[in-house]
Amino acid sequence: MDINAFVPNEGKNLTIETPGGKYERYPVKTKVIMSGDDIGELLDECVKPYLEGDDMVYISEKIIAISQGRAFKLDDIHPSRLAKFLVRFVYKSPYGIGLGSPWTMELAVREVGRVKIIACAMIAGVCKLFGMRGVFYNMLGEQVRAIDGPCDYTIPPYNHYAKMAPARPHEVARELTGRMGGHKVVIIDANDIGVNILGKPSKDIPDEELAAIFKDNPLGQAAQQTPIAIVRRN
Repeated sequence: MDINAFVPNEGKNLTIETPGGKYERYPVKTKVIMSGDDIGELLDECVKPYLEGDDMVYISEKIIAISQGRAFKLDDIHPSRLAKFLVRFVYKSPYGIGLGSPWTMELAVREVGRVKIIACAMIAGVCKLFGMRGVFYNMLGEQVRAIDGPCDYTIPPYNHYAKMAPARPHEVARELTGRMGGHKVVIIDANDIGVNILGKPSKDIPDEELAAIFKDNPLGQAAQQTPIAIVRRN
């Protein structure tokens, strides 16, 4: 099958130069993923027929989390008083909601527990007095950093949802890698300010090397509906 059927999203590049070489990133359009969908079956249908050589598959963590039932309607979350209090101190980024809403902060409380999140908030508050920012997110880790809520461009029905990070992302990456016949599957959290590697099939692959391939965030999950990319070394 012809991989050239996949074209770059508007304003994005197909090719990227990295310290590890040149790569093509082919965005794959999918249906809207819902809770309970089998991502392995999706890859079998939309991705596997196009794979060759040492191709890799990059998947947005968002559709993994959604398929696992870790996305929730805002009306069903019911933020606690603690979440409503903590959200007052969160920097509101123009690139995503993060923990900047009571609903996403409530998911963070559920993910790590009240004791840990209060302790991290207190330490982060002291660090802010000395001009240190980002401490709260850094202490809570990738599972909390990947929590996010709806933005104006979020595709329905997820424009009224908040989601956690995927559960067991490294295990999921290993399972999907096996299903793809050994082609490495990488689970990423990418936006216009950075890329975090949440899941990979082997600890031996440096995160920096994998992230460099996606540093310009070529995927699109609004009208583009391209949460997956086939990555091919040029």
